[in-house]
Amino acid sequence: MEVKDLQPQAVFKIFDEITKVPRPSKKEEKIRQYLVDFAKTHSLDYKVDEIGNVVITKPATPGHEDAPTVIMQGHMDMVCESNDKGFDFENTPIKTIVDGDWVKADGTTLGADNGIGVAASLAAVIDPDLVHGPLEVLVTVDEETGMTGAFNLGKDMIAGKILLNLDSEDDAEIFVGCAGGIDTVCTFNYNRSVAPADYHYFKMEVSGGLGGHSGGDIHLGHANANKVLARFLWNLGKMHEVALAEIDGGNLRNAIPRAAHAVFGVHTSRKEDVRIAFNNYVADIENEYKGLETTLKLELASVDAPEFCVDSTTSGNVISAIYSAPHGVVSMSRDLEGLVETSTNLASVKMRPDNQIVVTTSQRSSVESRKYDIANQVEAHFKLAGAVVEHGEGYPGWQPNLESPIMKITSDAYEELFDVKPAIKAIHAGLECGLFKSVMPELDMVSFGPTLRGVHSPSERMYIPAVDRFWKHLRRVLEKVADVKK
Repeated sequence: MEVKDLQPQAVFKIFDEITKVPRPSKKEEKIRQYLVDFAKTHSLDYKVDEIGNVVITKPATPGHEDAPTVIMQGHMDMVCESNDKGFDFENTPIKTIVDGDWVKADGTTLGADNGIGVAASLAAVIDPDLVHGPLEVLVTVDEETGMTGAFNLGKDMIAGKILLNLDSEDDAEIFVGCAGGIDTVCTFNYNRSVAPADYHYFKMEVSGGLGGHSGGDIHLGHANANKVLARFLWNLGKMHEVALAEIDGGNLRNAIPRAAHAVFGVHTSRKEDVRIAFNNYVADIENEYKGLETTLKLELASVDAPEFCVDSTTSGNVISAIYSAPHGVVSMSRDLEGLVETSTNLASVKMRPDNQIVVTTSQRSSVESRKYDIANQVEAHFKLAGAVVEHGEGYPGWQPNLESPIMKITSDAYEELFDVKPAIKAIHAGLECGLFKSVMPELDMVSFGPTLRGVHSPSERMYIPAVDRFWKHLRRVLEKVADVKK
């Protein structure tokens, strides 16, 4: 069966179309044109602001013009992670697979984050049987790498005071708060040195990690490939002089790194010591992640001598800093049981041709002061190692409002449909709601969505039965709001 034939077909047909449109963050031209063409095809009004956000509007069902305007909100970009390093996300459609009750992609991220939320919004505004008040579909750009669209939403783009963020990943859960976040980028400047001729050179690769979302999955204890790599190099450096020629790991600030590699050398007389140490290290890692990281692979191979190495002082500082840098859960919330309050992700290590090694990290917290505290700790850590450190602009969290009228409507709608009271939660991942609330404090918001797993990694998958419940739930919420008077 193909994705477009799944039920509810109204949603999956549009989702299937979206997967065929390339849409990396910051390169959303094609998906924006798809949205504009969709509006034109269905005779719907639309607006595009200067940054590239799209709003599509639908008048109320006759007799419900006095109902509050509801904004259905999602983002048009997707995280681009692939098992095939040559996969061209800018031009190649995602290949989808139906595997039992799950939809997944063939070796790449699926883009259900947030393609399914956008698809449901578009399905709602063309559903001839849906009774609703005035509707606005807001689809933002660049949510995944900077929330650029939410930061720069054009004036008068939206008029509604109720916002349904359709970018959550758990059925039967309604989110009313999220963490804020900030990036911390640490840059080491290095000098090139001649690769010693009497050294034997190796390439160590870490691959096949589970990775995952640096917010939603940070508490699961998945291996950080950068940390796994640096740990071996640091311990090796205690025993032998190590010449570092190349280091690279991870890609996106909001994804736990699944893969990393380094090229390094030791004196030829010590090459067998390296192999022995590596085999012992592999056994340790396999034992530590037994039953969790079942596809994690560590490999070591001899390679030709490189053109140059990083100067010994900087290479030692880089390895030490990555090995000892904080990563993972920093603290748990005392207000909401089971919620990660504060975390940090050592996201990527990139060696640039301009003699720089750049380490990108990302911090999150539902407590604003602690967000800056952990970011400052990361700054202090890397400054001690000689790096130049800069922080991104960051984005605010979304403070829960347990008296929210739309929260009650959304909760009641789910319980009426499925005879299950949904959990009311906050999420450690970042949502655009915090930014919207900071400039439109009158907004009443919730976030919900179907069950997704493995987001921000090639194991991303979507539970088909949950999509049906998500669609029915969205329709019921819109119907209930249609009966509310302003």
